[in-house]
Amino acid sequence: VNECSIALIGATGAVGKVFLSILEERNFPASSIRLCASERSYGKKIKVRGEEITIEEATPKLLSEVDVVFIAATGSISRQMAPLAVEQGAIVVDKSSAFRMDPNVPLVVPEINPEDLDDHHGIIASPNCTTTPMVMALKPLIESNPAKRIIAASYQSVTGTGAAAGEELLAQSRQILDGQTPSMEVYPHQIAFNVLPHVEDFLENGYTTEEMKMQNETRKILHAPDLKVSTTCVRVPIMISHAEAVNVEFTNPISPGEVREILSNSPGVRVVDDPQSNVYPMPVQSEGEDDVFVGRIRTDISLDNGIAMWLTCDNLRKGAALNAIQIAEEMLNRGLVK
Repeated sequence: VNECSIALIGATGAVGKVFLSILEERNFPASSIRLCASERSYGKKIKVRGEEITIEEATPKLLSEVDVVFIAATGSISRQMAPLAVEQGAIVVDKSSAFRMDPNVPLVVPEINPEDLDDHHGIIASPNCTTTPMVMALKPLIESNPAKRIIAASYQSVTGTGAAAGEELLAQSRQILDGQTPSMEVYPHQIAFNVLPHVEDFLENGYTTEEMKMQNETRKILHAPDLKVSTTCVRVPIMISHAEAVNVEFTNPISPGEVREILSNSPGVRVVDDPQSNVYPMPVQSEGEDDVFVGRIRTDISLDNGIAMWLTCDNLRKGAALNAIQIAEEMLNRGLVK
């Protein structure tokens, strides 16, 4: 495999930290690694692959010296840095929502639509951490039996918001257990011992931006522009891993047994489904794991040709860092990194 030099923008964030550990685990062929973060982190050191790497500013000069730039920061940073990196000759793998719906930008889950990478113009987008696990479970099923409609509810961990939200959940939990009033900064309401049907911003149609991402990104990744998707995204008081209840209406009949068999043979998916023995996917189980766990697979008795299922996925790994690294690995395999 070719080696490539890389830069990571957002090295100190929740996703950035996981990214660097996965880089080591997978022996990603990085000939050199540059780390960038916000101004307050300049000069700090992070240990990667046994060497201390100093965090620096993402200057045009730095961007011109690397082959692949991973951005795991805010959308506004991506909008600023990604075009700059492409101008300097780098390929950008972006974790934010900034470019996902841009018709010139491939939106890729390597197990699902790797061929979309061939038509890139410098920027490749990695999907939302709720979209990725859903398409991982859907794609193998709809290859022979197209989906007509999807209803989903998400149960999303606080690290999907970022490291500060994780700290807030822990602090509020301690405050409440000590009989104090919880202090709130990240979310508009307490998240400890509560759930918020509010992920990202509300739109005119009553859905949130997160909920519309699940529809729009799923359509784009699956090349199904008319697929009907309705979701309710909920923030729950857990640290890592998103869960989703997904109900799919298929074109033709399909049995839970067929679903189990198809998904058991799908890369990156693990069927965990024996409810009689209390075996089903849980966030604590998928935390730190690469696979999307799927269980509670059953006939949706409210409609014809329906299947209901439940899945969990580590939102920092396959939901974010791992998928970005897999995109770069796939591009190296396809000879797309110059």
